[in-house]
Amino acid sequence: MQAFRIPPEEVTLSAIRAQGAGGQNVNKVSSAIHLRFDIAASSLPDGVKERLLSLHDSRISKDGVLVLKAQQHRTQEMNRFDALIRLHELVNSVAEPPKDRKPTKPTRASRLRVRQTKQQRSGVKATRARVQHED
Repeated sequence: MQAFRIPPEEVTLSAIRAQGAGGQNVNKVSSAIHLRFDIAASSLPDGVKERLLSLHDSRISKDGVLVLKAQQHRTQEMNRFDALIRLHELVNSVAEPPKDRKPTKPTRASRLRVRQTKQQRSGVKATRARVQHED
């Protein structure tokens, strides 16, 4: 599997205030990170761009911009690192093109087994049928 290196100038990082609990610190410090990555304008190969844009991911906007929000950690540096790691993981997950599916047919023996079990079930159900009386 090929890992792609994303140049830092293609990624926009901005610090924002984190949501959730954090006490007095949460309203003063911008420790969360918003990462923006324009897929169409990136230096990634065309195939990788297409596979990224075809993902049905809510983090990818209609304009083809991937937005990741990292706020797991208390420090801005750790959140920046986390956001970049997640970006690389997402890009590398679509780096390998999917394998072409080769259509297959059931074997003759398996078709025969299916037919035999159908006949067996049919026989069992036929014995359960109501008996006809001749009057």
